[in-house]
Amino acid sequence: MLVRTDDTGLQVRGTYERLLEPGQAVFDQGDPGDHLYVIRAGEVELVREGGSGHRTVARLGPGDFFGELSVVTGQPYSTRAVAVTATRVLELDRETLEAMCVAQPEIAIRMIRVLVSRLIEAERRLAILGADGLLSPMVRVLVRQAEPVSNQPGSGFRVVTTLRRLAESAGLSMLEAHRALHQLFDRMLLQLVEDGIRVPDLEALSACLDSSEPGLASCLEFSE
Repeated sequence: MLVRTDDTGLQVRGTYERLLEPGQAVFDQGDPGDHLYVIRAGEVELVREGGSGHRTVARLGPGDFFGELSVVTGQPYSTRAVAVTATRVLELDRETLEAMCVAQPEIAIRMIRVLVSRLIEAERRLAILGADGLLSPMVRVLVRQAEPVSNQPGSGFRVVTTLRRLAESAGLSMLEAHRALHQLFDRMLLQLVEDGIRVPDLEALSACLDSSEPGLASCLEFSE
């Protein structure tokens, strides 16, 4: 929960309530992240689109908030937010949010508590998910985007991109994408270079997608 009813009743500049019909988008993935939203009534689903389709990241209800990372960092939204039922949300821009936190520090404290709990839950889900669920979509994206470094055999391949773009293309969160890449770097299937990511052996990386092998364990053993 982010705010109490009396908190949301504050009359401050830049805040207003939005009424959403079922199926109506609050924002789309990639839109400018310039507002935080607090659900006052109804439900909102967060969906992430990727190369392998879309998946539901979270389903939120009254008192929950979303869009906080984008409004703080200024980065585009990494998910699409859609009203599941008739929904009312409070829309707060960055200046308004800062003003509210200064005026009532308990709001900032509640936000921090919620963010910490979400991080702990994300780590728990990653531990349960394991390597297969993260590496498979990441490897597909890397193989698809890999380009030869030169015409000389043995020069390898490279992928010029960013962590955010890889995460969006793979349908993963930034944290999940970072973890997947970390595992591939550790096993020398990838190398970090100045202009992006180098793939020394595309065949070895592609072996992770061989459906005849049990999961991804074989590709991890192959590289060691």
